[in-house]
Amino acid sequence: MRVMTKSALRLLAVPLAVLGLLLGTAAPASAHAALVGSDPAQGSVVKTAPAQVRLSFSEGVLLSKDAIRVLGPDGERAETGDANDGGRGNTTAAVALRPGLGNGTYTVVWKVVSADSHPVAGAFTFSIGAPSKTSVSLPTQEVGGGTVGALYDIARYAAYLGFALLAGAAFFIGVCWPDGARTRSMRRLVAIGWAAMVAATILLLMLRAPYANGGGLGDAFDLGGVRDVLDTRPGAALLSRLLLLAAGAVFIAVLFGSWAKREDPVERQDLAWGLAIGGTVVSVGLAATWAMAEHASVGVQASVAMPVDIVHLLAMAVWLGGLTALLVALWGGRRVERATVQRFSRIAFGAVVTLVVTGVYQSWRQLGSWDALVSTGYGQLLLVKIGLVIVLVELAWLSRRWTARLGDAAVRRKAAVAQPVAAGRKGGGGEDASGRAEQLARQEAALAKERARKERDADTERTGLRKSVLAEVAVAVVVLAVTTLLTGTQPGRAAEEGAARQATAPVAEVPEPLDVRIPFDTGGADGKGEAEVTLDPGGVAENELHLLVTAPDGRAFDVPEVQVSFTLKSKKIGPIPVTLGKIDTGHWSAENVQIPVPGEWTVAVTVRTSDIDQVTRTKVVKIDS
Repeated sequence: MRVMTKSALRLLAVPLAVLGLLLGTAAPASAHAALVGSDPAQGSVVKTAPAQVRLSFSEGVLLSKDAIRVLGPDGERAETGDANDGGRGNTTAAVALRPGLGNGTYTVVWKVVSADSHPVAGAFTFSIGAPSKTSVSLPTQEVGGGTVGALYDIARYAAYLGFALLAGAAFFIGVCWPDGARTRSMRRLVAIGWAAMVAATILLLMLRAPYANGGGLGDAFDLGGVRDVLDTRPGAALLSRLLLLAAGAVFIAVLFGSWAKREDPVERQDLAWGLAIGGTVVSVGLAATWAMAEHASVGVQASVAMPVDIVHLLAMAVWLGGLTALLVALWGGRRVERATVQRFSRIAFGAVVTLVVTGVYQSWRQLGSWDALVSTGYGQLLLVKIGLVIVLVELAWLSRRWTARLGDAAVRRKAAVAQPVAAGRKGGGGEDASGRAEQLARQEAALAKERARKERDADTERTGLRKSVLAEVAVAVVVLAVTTLLTGTQPGRAAEEGAARQATAPVAEVPEPLDVRIPFDTGGADGKGEAEVTLDPGGVAENELHLLVTAPDGRAFDVPEVQVSFTLKSKKIGPIPVTLGKIDTGHWSAENVQIPVPGEWTVAVTVRTSDIDQVTRTKVVKIDS
């Protein structure tokens, strides 16, 4: 019964861990801003030219000089000046328009940076007076995409991984394995983490401008762009990270220098307190460079979300970085004592619990609803991560089992420590005593080395622990990679907000083509027939007109002359003549037929079948906007 209870609890722990670790992610995920409204509205038709275009976003945004462009039907710029903050906590942006804009369809192209540091962009149209054709060619370079986007994501992954190695391995040495400060492998691991963070941060600073503005790789070397980035919150966070890493270099030098070499316990303890305070300040500061520049700093409960994000990142570093340090220690030359492994096992369990608690809170802020798990790209990526983390949790449980079984190898192998070596003590009176001593020493060294190898290979618990920890680290590296992808994916909450906006946005109605059939009879020979006038799209805009003249039997035939005009009697507009061009037997057409305003229009068709036979027939039709 007890075994069944433990199994049930273990199975229950897996989905609970998945809920927190997956929905919360192992690193902060971003809640990109979504366009929730505009004035003029998307697809709307306004009677007069507005003085400005105003955009509203779901969260605060950062604006560049070219954040909003308004292009006329001919592709010419219609805005004047740069985009500016429209107020309301940086959630709106506006740009002024040139006075005297003509009628037609205008395209608004925008690109901003979310307060969480991720770029978003889009485009929509509105019309003044009436819709029209447009020659606008939208930019093909996507912000945050291409080669620049791929390199930026790689640098972000390297920064997360470097932080885990730097903070987690240093914590492992200071708390779990102080003797590790004297090993080359631990020095190398911490140095790799520090170097990875420095290189990744510099690369992020260089790529930030083209990443946010949709530029090319060559723009990364534009010092002006880097200078502009430093004036933004993401740029300030990256610069602060570099300064903290400089302080981290001093911490590393003391950790592996003065502290590792101190022999006096009192002096070493005093220095350890200073290292603990300094290391904590640097680690918390590094974690804050993510929390204060990304999604935790915006949205609901930002004052709570930022410290929660810092704790989440620190717990991730303690777990994954410490796990990597344990793996390196187990595969190194020095033996790691059972107490060290058990101490880290308890700390890692606490880190996982912390990740679960903070992860559940993060998931509430980021996902929005359970439906978003399957209906959004962010949720689908989370589902991919679910399988990975289930494997990771099971491997962690296996490692804990090996840790519990790990015995004190020295006690279990005492019997094999001393084996007498009989090295020719019989009769050798004539041999040199010093030669025999050297030979005996070499034999003892060889035997000691062989015993150590056999002890290592015979310790099945330690071998099993090494393998399970190796598997944990391998899966954790993949999980961290998926998490990096999540930080660049629009979360479910923002995606649903954008979908709701599109569902409620006004949609410009495309009028049906207008088809008018007008019979005529000029009174002469072959004077009877029908004129069919087709106006496409049949609304207040530029239209294409086709006129087809047919005989009573439906056969198309030519006439010497045909004319078409439009008149709006209620507003005393017209008649507006249409210049026709013949394209086939009984078939005439005209392009760019302008109908200025909606209303009850009178279509007049004049047909002349001979020099003296002519007639004009009319029909009233309704033309909408």
